[in-house]
Amino acid sequence: MFDEYGIPRGAELNEVPLPALYHFVYCSRAADGVDDAEVGRIVKAAQLHNLAHGITGVLVFGSGVFFQWIEGPAAQIHKLIARLHGDSRHYDVVSLSQSEEERERLYPDWEMEKVEAEDIRMVLTDALESAEYKSNIAALKRILKQLDSGPLDSLGRS
Repeated sequence: MFDEYGIPRGAELNEVPLPALYHFVYCSRAADGVDDAEVGRIVKAAQLHNLAHGITGVLVFGSGVFFQWIEGPAAQIHKLIARLHGDSRHYDVVSLSQSEEERERLYPDWEMEKVEAEDIRMVLTDALESAEYKSNIAALKRILKQLDSGPLDSLGRS
C-alpha cells in the first residue's frame, strides 16, 4: 500500500522507474559489394538516426554476416525494423529475438565491432537450435553455409 506521504511502500525516494524498452536482435547476410567501408558508412548514418530517435544498440559485422541488437521506444524500433527489411545491403534477415520490457539499456551507446567468424558461428548455431519458423531455419542454414564456404576475406561476396 502507501506510506504516510503517498509513496508506495518499498519505493526508494531517488529510485527512477525503468523505461519500457523494445529490443530487436537479428542476423543477415551482406549483399555483394558491402565491405568494411560501407559498414562504416552504415554505422555513421545509424548513429545520427538513432540518437534522434532514442535508439541504442550494437552492430557486429564479420565474414559477410551482420548481427545486431537494437533497443529503444517500441514505435521507433518497429519503424527501424521495416527499414531494415527493405535495405538492399543485406538479405536473409532472421529475427532472433524481440520483446518489450521495463529495464535499463544494455547498450547505452551505438557501437560497431568486428568479430571472428567463429564468434558469429556460435551465435548463429545457438539461434538455429532454437529456431521455430522454416524460413528462419533455412536462412540460418544458408548463413552458416556461407561461413563454411571459403576463406574469410572472400565471404559476403557471393
